[in-house]
Amino acid sequence: MQPVIAGQGHLPALGEHERTEVGNTLQAQLIELVDLSLLGKQLHWSVVGPHFRSIHLQLDELIDSWRELGDTVAERAIAIGTAVDGQARAVAADSPLAGVEPGAIADATLVRELAARLAETAERTRERAERVSELDPATEDVLIEVIRALEEQL
Repeated sequence: MQPVIAGQGHLPALGEHERTEVGNTLQAQLIELVDLSLLGKQLHWSVVGPHFRSIHLQLDELIDSWRELGDTVAERAIAIGTAVDGQARAVAADSPLAGVEPGAIADATLVRELAARLAETAERTRERAERVSELDPATEDVLIEVIRALEEQL
């Protein structure tokens, strides 16, 4: 459970239950986006094959996108008065994403592996958006933005 940041009189009008639920949802989303960017970097370093260059460059674009989306999610959490944790230990402890083995990975295998993780993340994001839709429409909008980006990337 994410702590509420004390002393903020400018917070949106959310009840304690709503703030906690929405904050926990945003924290889970942040963890997954941070992990996706770390996974993307690992794949970026490991890709081999005839499509190395194009995949290598595209991974840089995807990683930048996931980091920007993570910033948007974290900023929404702070705006509602919830602390976030995107540190390595939090990501390692809480991410639902499967890792990849270190070492070379063939370009075609990489695309399949990454697409599967993107699809899983998009589906979990959709579930999170549905959960918060009644609690906080502004947070739902943030999560919809994430869904749009992830599904476009798929």
